[in-house]
Amino acid sequence: MKRISLLGSTGSIGEQTLAVVEAFPERFEVVALAAGGNIRKLVEQVRRFRPARVSVADEAGAAELRNRIGASDVQIGVGEEGLEAVAIEPADLVVAGLVGAVGLRPTLAAVRAGRDIALANKEVMVMAGALVLREIRRRGVRLLPIDSEHSAIFQALEGQRPEDVERLILTASGGPLRTWTADRLARATVTEALAHPNWNMGPKITIDSATLMNKVLEIIEARWLFEVPPERIEVVVHPQSIVHSLVEFVDGSVLAQLGPPDMRIPIALALTYPERLPLQGRRLNLAAVGSLDFEAPDLERFPALQLGHAALRGSEAAPAVLNAANEVTVDAFLRGMIAFTDIASTNEAVLDTHLGRQRGEVVRDLEDVMEADAWARRMARERLGFPRGSEAGLRT
Repeated sequence: MKRISLLGSTGSIGEQTLAVVEAFPERFEVVALAAGGNIRKLVEQVRRFRPARVSVADEAGAAELRNRIGASDVQIGVGEEGLEAVAIEPADLVVAGLVGAVGLRPTLAAVRAGRDIALANKEVMVMAGALVLREIRRRGVRLLPIDSEHSAIFQALEGQRPEDVERLILTASGGPLRTWTADRLARATVTEALAHPNWNMGPKITIDSATLMNKVLEIIEARWLFEVPPERIEVVVHPQSIVHSLVEFVDGSVLAQLGPPDMRIPIALALTYPERLPLQGRRLNLAAVGSLDFEAPDLERFPALQLGHAALRGSEAAPAVLNAANEVTVDAFLRGMIAFTDIASTNEAVLDTHLGRQRGEVVRDLEDVMEADAWARRMARERLGFPRGSEAGLRT
């Protein structure tokens, strides 16, 4: 039986991970859960899976959890310390399902504790890819991707020689606003930007899909996960979300991984790799699909897509700067404080400011990453005209 610790248990990835676990109770034991402020949902999970340890965002949440679960042997942690305690709880696999920069410290702690990682929290590799890779090699742990795109590439590369890889091709659904004009994009509402046609994701990731910033982060993540130069990583828009990504080889052949848009599939593979679980659910019927469509991304309407390669050409800290600016701007958009198009323009401005100050800077440790993150958040808030102490962009 495989022991699982889950960072981000009440989010979209966390819930779908637990759905896989619950479908195969003879295969998995949940030993630790980390959540944020959704105590109601966490109470249900604690009662169903009986973990030894849990973590919540703050003391108020911890008090509410204790009150609602009553007498229990479960250990309750709070904040960053609680997250790290869940990350290093004795387990066979840590599922990193948090969203945003908050996931970096606990995931790195899990690596340093010798835990294998199933990674959905793309910001971990975006912010500190070089640092995380060094620790993974030092500790000899496995890093298994959960993002559907990176899982697809992982599968297509299995058994292949690295020197035979020509390029990686990430597919993008294009999000809910793919066909909108530039004028209409400027007026997009939060509700419209959250109406993803294919995937069931949390609000932050869904907005990233709408701006194509999710592909920016995935380019950076793929550069580190697969150690491929950024100029050999490309994006193609594929509205059906059936082909999850492709690998082209030096002989011109291309391997693609296909499947219905169901995150339980890459989650289950990461949980049991190299085995596959007999999941119940919709199967891919190519005859019913009829055709698969692909198109080049429109960089004029979705300018954010150019930022990934720009960040990778800069300092090692540049991706962390870009990620932090994006967390501020997405949060501000979700709060109704800025326009949809302000997300990409602000992210670009903050990155350009950083690149004008730093070239070739090396990330030596976690504190270098967090310093770059904090600087970028300040710059983004100032760029948007938010006063000091503003709450915008502070949510994780």
